[in-house]
Amino acid sequence: MTQDELKQAVAHAALRQVPQGEIIGVGTGSTVNFFIDALATMKDKVRGAVSSSERSTERLKAHGIEVFDLNVVERIPVYVDGADEIDPSGAMIKGGGGALTREKIIAEVADRFVCIVDASKLVPVLGKFPLPVEVVPMARELVLRRLRALGGEPRLREGYITDNGNVILDVHGLAIANPREFESSINQIPGVVTVGLFAHRGADLALVGTATGVQEHAYV
Repeated sequence: MTQDELKQAVAHAALRQVPQGEIIGVGTGSTVNFFIDALATMKDKVRGAVSSSERSTERLKAHGIEVFDLNVVERIPVYVDGADEIDPSGAMIKGGGGALTREKIIAEVADRFVCIVDASKLVPVLGKFPLPVEVVPMARELVLRRLRALGGEPRLREGYITDNGNVILDVHGLAIANPREFESSINQIPGVVTVGLFAHRGADLALVGTATGVQEHAYV
């Protein structure tokens, strides 16, 4: 199977995690695009969605799925999103698509986080994929210095501005043995909006596309 076929398989499998009559959380990225397209086949069975990016919002609306502002939604039973890496504990690196802050906000509100990935995203230790950090522009150099002190090699994502008007530093050369501790350390740096390390609020369930079918990995 091609990578796109694996992504399509997990996207369709995720429909079984969507409760009827509810507003659900929808993430960002290529795998999520397949999920949005699949969700359109049952759009009359959901109230709508809260979206983590302008790109996903546009795709949802194009399918006729109502998109709600999170501030008017009291409960999100499930949030479906991808990941750039996920470890055996359900901790993830996210933000390759630049939507990490809004993704983290929706994940925090959701009762359940369902991560949809292909098998290449499963890793024993996080960090091979560069860790995104969203930063207020005036704090860029301060945060660069602090990230270097933590052992990383931060690089500015050239020519990219987030939906929130900030910049992203991608941190290379990491091996994150304690994701929760590392997440807390980076979030304490002044000027950091958030880090694309989802450890304190990791996945509850991963749907993993493999050549032999979709596997389910549940995390406690």
